[in-house]
Amino acid sequence: MRIFITGAEGQLGRALQGTLAGHELGLADLPDTDITEGMQIRAAVAAFAPDVVLHCGAYTDVDGCARNPALAYRVNAMGTQNVALACLESGAALLHVSTNEVFAGDQPEGYEEWQALHPINAYGRSKAAAEFAVRNVLPRHYIVRTAWLFATGGHNFIHAILRHGREKGAVQVVADEVGNPTYAGDLAKAIAQLIETGNYGTYHLVNEGACSRLAFAQEILHLAGQGDVQVTPILSSEYRRASTPPPYAALLNVNGAALGIQLRPWQEALAEYVSRM
Repeated sequence: MRIFITGAEGQLGRALQGTLAGHELGLADLPDTDITEGMQIRAAVAAFAPDVVLHCGAYTDVDGCARNPALAYRVNAMGTQNVALACLESGAALLHVSTNEVFAGDQPEGYEEWQALHPINAYGRSKAAAEFAVRNVLPRHYIVRTAWLFATGGHNFIHAILRHGREKGAVQVVADEVGNPTYAGDLAKAIAQLIETGNYGTYHLVNEGACSRLAFAQEILHLAGQGDVQVTPILSSEYRRASTPPPYAALLNVNGAALGIQLRPWQEALAEYVSRM
């Protein structure tokens, strides 16, 4: 299969390169390829002539999106529309990577794929607009929502917790934000399975189970042998940041599970990740 990957040097892009190494891959990322330049991305996709485009390229700095929502919309919404139009012209299918932040986060029981979007921050709004563009431009598409992604070599919540633990011996962690910690390697394998099915639609692909940021941090420290670090729970209202994340936005994998695509529990994935650090 000929597979074109945008955001190829990001956490998920690199994981996909490893997982899909047996396929013919076309790789695109800044500064060489800018998805906000419509002619540029259309030319790149046309030149490679892929069977499917895996669109991982995005502006994922959630607080940065809050400070500059116009940039978030330009990259995440208009950039995605450019990629979808490139796929339409080239006859390629599209897999677009989205986020749990398209939901309001007001359902402690979690969200299934069919439920209505209601983003509460600039990042979520830009990604919801991206989903809208994909659905309106291209019939042959997959939308894959994920959450709390971590990967080898990436700078993420795990590294921040371990660094604060080492340097200060104590961390404060939000207790009222719930999501699904997801290992990029596991997500890449699930995406590889999905694009072989031809079952287009919307999917929630996350490691099994959900937890609070607090519980996630406690497990990280335990696995890393830093169980003596003092962990103090705080409310999200006490943690000052530019963006407001959805408080209860765990994703439920219904559609993928129906196809036999399920990711292992997040605790197992995290244990493997920490052991490799």
